[in-house]
Formats: sequence, structure tokens, C-alpha cells
Amino acid sequence: MNKPFVVVSCPIDTYSGYGSRARDVVRALMRSDKYDVKILSQKWGNTPNGFLNENNPEEKKMKDAIIQPQLQRQPDVWIQISIPDEFQKLGKFNIGITAGIETDLCDVRFIQGANRMDLILGSSNHSLYALKNSQYEQKDKAGQVVGIIKLETPTDILFEGVDLEKYFHIEPKDLPKTELVKSLDTIDEKFCFLYVGHWLRGAIGEDRKNTGLLVKTFLETFKNKKTAPALILKTMTGPASIMDREAILKKIDAIRKGVNGRLPNIYLLHGDIEDSDVNHLYNHPKVKAMINLTKGEGFGRPLLEFTRSKKPIIASNWSGHLDFLNAEFASLVPGEIKPVHESVIQDRLILKESKWFSPDVSFVSLLMKDYVNGYKAYEVKGKRLARYCMENFSFEKMQEKIEAIMDKNAPKKVEIKLPNIKKISLPKKDD
Repeated sequence: MNKPFVVVSCPIDTYSGYGSRARDVVRALMRSDKYDVKILSQKWGNTPNGFLNENNPEEKKMKDAIIQPQLQRQPDVWIQISIPDEFQKLGKFNIGITAGIETDLCDVRFIQGANRMDLILGSSNHSLYALKNSQYEQKDKAGQVVGIIKLETPTDILFEGVDLEKYFHIEPKDLPKTELVKSLDTIDEKFCFLYVGHWLRGAIGEDRKNTGLLVKTFLETFKNKKTAPALILKTMTGPASIMDREAILKKIDAIRKGVNGRLPNIYLLHGDIEDSDVNHLYNHPKVKAMINLTKGEGFGRPLLEFTRSKKPIIASNWSGHLDFLNAEFASLVPGEIKPVHESVIQDRLILKESKWFSPDVSFVSLLMKDYVNGYKAYEVKGKRLARYCMENFSFEKMQEKIEAIMDKNAPKKVEIKLPNIKKISLPKKDD
């Protein structure tokens, strides 16, 4: 039986969140062995290419599946992993996969793009929220309203399952003495909060990831303490470089100068590191908890990965990560939905009319102190969260979900069986 011809257009070879998402989707489709999978490799902003490693069998298989942009025949299923305004309808069945937008509204072009597809898959409930929440008047040339532009395409959720082969719990005694681990060993503090994410545009309290606000809140909370925890920042502003590292250090220094008193230590971990090193970072005994005060996430991949360490998490009580950060097991920070700051407005991506989350800083401060003073109670929650996420949000569970979606929607290939042909002996004609 011929397999359905599936083409995935995505940033498969990039060092980006969408690149990771693309590799997960393609890996799931290839492992199922139900489809003839080909890839149209795309760029993703300014993020560098070169992620795929030919020494990794699955990644080599992905590289071998990359085809030229000119399609020789129409795909049975066309899958595009991108932002919705870029979606094109090129297959017999067309699926758009997106992390959506982090605010409460999206550009009209996002809705129009989504409506070109047959199915939209979001990473979380929140990733679909803005698409469903946004409506625009459609006007004729005379300016008269002739209709409403809203999402018409069916939607479903395809979460970003954590790879249990890459991210898993390691006891301190079993941590390999890599260069990263030895570097972490030198940290004086025995209690460290960990932040993982980009430091995005905007001043303190304005950037989407709220990195600046986290730094300031941490410094204010633990200044002048005889014994204080540390904060480890695994962050960049863009592609890894010496200039980018210096820019981050200047940001930290500027915030420190604005806080009076004897200040706790902040450690910067800059640049791209291997998945194994990331897992070692999560499991290092001096890393006690992850903290993220984000204004909005399509999913929040590092938060899910960190759950495998069996350690607790502090995170904003809004957006994509709430799908897996069960309120019973995670420490969710309350706050308000407020307008975005003008410094972060971007054409198509962040609209000036949109809103997102603003965490309650005083609550964050109290919570961080409680983590340090009463850690054992939160440690129990971290272990329960790990079990919950492993059972419900693994890569294997994600693969099951996409296979079910494909089985339901992909055009079926039917094996043609020819009837058995028998030679028939005809009676001889009389002379």
C-alpha cells in the first residue's frame, strides 16, 4: 500500500523554539512509519541554521528528507509550522501548526492565514486563544461593513511533549563531572533559583519574558541578607556571541546599580549548550527551583523539561504553561491582565491594543522567601508535578496525538488489487 505523501514546511535546521517544535513533529511522523515524509526547510528570523547533526541517526534521516522548494506533485497532507499569516494551502489536506501569539489579540492577517487551512494545531489552549478571541469588521470599497472576519477553521491542541530520553531525573551522586557541572560546583550558594529563556526587548517590566523584572525582584528580595540564595540566568538576547554576552552583563549591572544595599549573587550562563548539559543543569543539586515571571507563553517548553528534575516551579498564572503546570503542584503567581507597553509593539506580532499578564511582585518576593525557608514542602510538590507531567505530557503521548489527528484527516491510500485472470479456452470453430 502506498503511504500518504506528507510535506512539512518548517525551520527544521534552526536553533529556535519553532525549530525544536518542527523536529518533534517530523520525528513523530517518521517514527510512526505510516507516511512518506519530506521536508521543506525554512529560515526562522535571524536564528542560525546548522542544528541537524548527521551523526544522530534521526537527524540524518531528517536531512535526507529535505527537498527542493519546487514540489513535483501535490502533497496528500501539507503541514506548515509557522506563524499563521504565513500559512499556505498547497495540499489535499492542510494543517497549520503554531504557538500562536502570547497576548490576547492577534493581527487580522493571522486569522486570514489560519482560515486558509483545513486544521489549526496549537501548542496549548492559550496558543489558540488570541485566534479565537479576535474579530474584525470586513468592509467594502465604500467603507460599509459587509461581514466579520473571524476564525472559521477547526482547531485542536498538539502539545510539545518532553523527550524522556533527553530529560530525566539524575541523583546528585550520578551527575557526570562535565565542564558545566564542575562550573556549577564552584558556586558558593547552596540554594539557586534558575531562569531559562531569552531576554527580549523592553525595559524592566516591559519585556515579554519579564527577565529584567525577575532580576530586580530577586535583588530587592534578598538584599542585605546574611545568607542569601543565588539566581542563575540561562539567557541571551539573540544569537550567541561575545557582544550579546556583554549586552546581557550591562543589563544586569544597570539593574544592580538601581538597588541599594548588599546584593545577592547572579550567575550568567550564556550561549547554546547541548541537551545533555541542560539536563545536568536542571538536576544539579544547587539548582533548587525554576522561576519564570513571563507575561505570556505559547507553551513554555523549558518549564515542562524542568519538571523531569522533580524540583518545584514558580511561574505566572497565565498563558500556555498552565496546560501542564497543574495548580495543585506548581506555585502560580497571581497578577493582572494589562496593556502591552509601546516599547514591545511589533507589526503583525504584538498589537498596541493587546494585553498580557503582569505578575504581583510582592507575592513573588514572599514566595521566593518561603521557598528558601520551607523548601521541603515545595520539594514534595515538585515530585508530584514530575509524575503528572511524565504521565500526560511526554513525547510519546504527543506522538499518539498527532497519529490520531493524521489517521482522522489524512487522505487514505487504497491498495489496488487486480482480479485473478484465467485463460478461457474457446470452442473451435467448425471448418
